[in-house]
Amino acid sequence: MVAQPPGEKASGAFRTIGEVSRELDLPQHRLRYWESRFPQLRPVKRAGQRRYYRAEDVALVRRIDSLLNREGYTIAGVQRLFAQEGKAKASARRETPADQDMPGQSLRAIRDALADALAADSR
Repeated sequence: MVAQPPGEKASGAFRTIGEVSRELDLPQHRLRYWESRFPQLRPVKRAGQRRYYRAEDVALVRRIDSLLNREGYTIAGVQRLFAQEGKAKASARRETPADQDMPGQSLRAIRDALADALAADSR
């Protein structure tokens, strides 16, 4: 296990809004505003409504910042982009191969193969 330098968090650790703000050089009010505009950005809220950002939340904030401030998207444009990506993911999940086994069928096939192997082994 690699020791973390003093004062530095592990890559998967939760971060407060202040830590994310400093790390990405963005004001805290902008992060809170983006939460209201992008439903995908939902940091964990604990007692007192303190926000804790997961690693995937920080990655999403980086992406939103890049799209808005570097690539020239508007907020509405980023919302449309995320909506299109969400639809593409949903349709990819629905388009499973017709010959794909259901989980129960796969387990039964494994069980039957193991039973056959045990029966052959005991002969």
